[in-house]
Amino acid sequence: MELSGCSDPHLHVHHVQAGGSRQALGLAFASGLAATMTITHLLKSGDQIICMDDVYGGTNRYFRRVASEFGLKISFVDCSKIKLLEEAITPETKLVWIETPTNPRLKMIDIEACAHTVHKHGDIILVVDNTFMSAYFQRPLALGADICMYSATKYMNGHSDVVMGLVSVNSESLHDKLRFLQNSIGAVPSPFDCYLCNRGLKTLQVRMQKHFENGMAVAQFLESHPLVEKVIYPDFIPGLPSHPQHELAKRQCTGCPGMITFYIKGVLQHAEAFLKNLKLFTLAESLGGYESLAELPAIMTHASVPKDHRDALGISDTLIRLSVGLEDKEDLLGDLDQALKEAHRPNAR
Repeated sequence: MELSGCSDPHLHVHHVQAGGSRQALGLAFASGLAATMTITHLLKSGDQIICMDDVYGGTNRYFRRVASEFGLKISFVDCSKIKLLEEAITPETKLVWIETPTNPRLKMIDIEACAHTVHKHGDIILVVDNTFMSAYFQRPLALGADICMYSATKYMNGHSDVVMGLVSVNSESLHDKLRFLQNSIGAVPSPFDCYLCNRGLKTLQVRMQKHFENGMAVAQFLESHPLVEKVIYPDFIPGLPSHPQHELAKRQCTGCPGMITFYIKGVLQHAEAFLKNLKLFTLAESLGGYESLAELPAIMTHASVPKDHRDALGISDTLIRLSVGLEDKEDLLGDLDQALKEAHRPNAR
């Protein structure tokens, strides 16, 4: 993927695919949520948005508590089940929003199947939040999505020093509408942030390969650890085929990032003790940078999601999300092992 003219928020994005390359049109925004807000402004009062039920907490909060206040109808649906998506579509449906993998449960969604289902109902926009996979491991536009968006704060920049959103489309008409809204709303990034993000994109390939290597090692280690209840990692190569959508991941993606979700054995106190005892992993909500991070979604990134919704999604007090960075693999495994053991040591809490 190449971005030219990055000091301008109107970008030309080249997606290289097996059949050659084709040019998409892109825009840069002040943040991922600024991009989300601008896309939502394509709609009008009375329109319906179908949103994947398991999404970034900020997306859930924006749709549930902000967009809904302006007359938009919001429906949260498990779009990994195409039948449920089909049943949720109404004449008022104008936009379907999915993440794949989802945050934090790492559900894989069949983008091609979603696009087929959505587009047979007419002029409905399919948006894919591709933040976790980045442009290196997954190409939503090539699979039928209308809009591909990223929180470029994460993997696309990769250095934890920029807040930015990116959007790419194949349609000139859709691009022109978004560009008008971007200008009207003013959700543009600074020239310096554009410069930094363009710098980060130059190392996207080597960074994502290292994230994949380290992520695989951590996932395999945790899956065999006696103090871990369950590991979720959308792997598609031999080694960790336990993810329920293993075959979809193989078909849709070319690799996996360093995002791993796991359930620690025990209760909330064990999860908190684990996080307090980490030495190399930093307790923080972000992801996709060079450094390894750990967080507890139930009380951090997804605290704004209603508890009954969290419970239905499986975002429990023992679910921990890791963003595996670029450090030495053995150091990462050693840190996780000692923190798990400390969390379960008698009187450690």
